[in-house]
Amino acid sequence: MIFVTIGTQKQQFTRLLEMLENSTELKNDEIVVQAGYTKYDSDRLRVLDFITFEKMEEYIDESEFVICHGGVGSIFTALKRNKKVLVVPRLSKYKEHINDHQLEICEQLEKDGFILYLKDEKNFDKMIRRIRRRKNKEYKSDKSFLDKLRKEI
Repeated sequence: MIFVTIGTQKQQFTRLLEMLENSTELKNDEIVVQAGYTKYDSDRLRVLDFITFEKMEEYIDESEFVICHGGVGSIFTALKRNKKVLVVPRLSKYKEHINDHQLEICEQLEKDGFILYLKDEKNFDKMIRRIRRRKNKEYKSDKSFLDKLRKEI
């Protein structure tokens, strides 16, 4: 099972859901999506609006890996549970967010080896193959790392 969380922002994030829906790499996988305010009908994806934090942790634990937006809460919840994470940042040019701060977060976390992030949606299936092969880097809460991330943001 693949768990996908796109947060609870009011802006729609259907771009990621369309990538999931059209992925040939994920065609045989069960996909559970926490979609928040994003409205999306699918026969392929199990789309849930809002779930409790505890339920989200359960889905993360059961998943092979996590796909999420670039929100630090979503990313670090998965990392703390020792999951591989593929991040698809929300972008302002698509009106998915008010600015592109999620890119800065993704760039730093990928540079430090904790995540992979999608830079070009044409490479979505390629990134799915990469995340499946990837050896996970264990995240440990580290004040110096958090200070570095705060400075970067």
